[in-house]
Amino acid sequence: MSKPVLVLKFGTASITKSSGEPNEPVMVDIARQVAALHPHYRIVLVSSGAVGAGKSLIRDFRGDIIQRKAAAAVGNLLLLNQYSRFFAIYGISIAQSLCERHHFANRDQFLQLKQTYEELWANGLIPIANENDVVSSRELKFSDNDELATLIAVGFGANVLMLCTSVGGLLDAEGRIIRHVTTFDEQVFGVVRTDKSSLGLGGMASKLTFAKLATRMGIRVVIFGLNEPDSIGRALRGETGTEFSPQTNTLSARNRWLGSGSLTVGQVMVDAGAVKALQKRRSLLAVGVRAIPGEFAAGEMIEIMDEHQTTVAVARVRISSEALTQQLNQQNVEVANANDIVLL
Repeated sequence: MSKPVLVLKFGTASITKSSGEPNEPVMVDIARQVAALHPHYRIVLVSSGAVGAGKSLIRDFRGDIIQRKAAAAVGNLLLLNQYSRFFAIYGISIAQSLCERHHFANRDQFLQLKQTYEELWANGLIPIANENDVVSSRELKFSDNDELATLIAVGFGANVLMLCTSVGGLLDAEGRIIRHVTTFDEQVFGVVRTDKSSLGLGGMASKLTFAKLATRMGIRVVIFGLNEPDSIGRALRGETGTEFSPQTNTLSARNRWLGSGSLTVGQVMVDAGAVKALQKRRSLLAVGVRAIPGEFAAGEMIEIMDEHQTTVAVARVRISSEALTQQLNQQNVEVANANDIVLL
């Protein structure tokens, strides 16, 4: 059998100093721990930190979008050179994977990306993924690398998704790490602090959002920190950090890809009758649509919400929002076929 897939995400605050420069001792220890796991897993590292690594070489760095792109162009090289040096100690070579949203939104491009990773793994290489900040536009960029890591984990059928944080896990009101979460409810999201590192984009709310998606797709999620010995291995064994239990999932690879709700570009709100029809694995018809927030084109992914604005499914639509608006009251107008709908 193939080795299981493990996706490890390290944010800017985890691997850089307060100045934004890469923290070499931390990266050395990451390489040591990941090298120990390498014989047992097909590993993807998702690593932030390129902007922080490169910003000192951009004069009068103020953090605007063009300066961040320039810093990323410099920092990606610096960051990967360091990872390469530290993994070489253990005889492991790495590969760079700069990703953009369309690599996941387009099925053909996604399959090419997956095949490339399979070839890297077959040759004993560890791909290190990051968003392609140099060219990503504000509208098309990932919300943060928690999202990128989740899309990789869902799309590649990962067994475990590990998200590193500077605080070591999900903390309760007294600042203690919550060891195990089985259900995502208001109480879980209610303990999240809204502050985050000035260096990174993500925070605990982001991690919980994508942990919820990943567990729905049958992936075990662990949020952990690097502030104790053998932290990655211990978190993987469930000895530290916060573990989120996966839900039972029998979706095909294609439907897992469809079900990664981060790919959606629009929404429709449907009535209770449409929700019942979806639950019976029927197609979504225009007569069940009550509202169309936003715009989308035929072939794009959308969220399907009930009348309480709870997302019940995602789907690839067969009709644009403009055409749907004109045909809401017509019978037998198919918005999305049952084969292109994934219940959440």
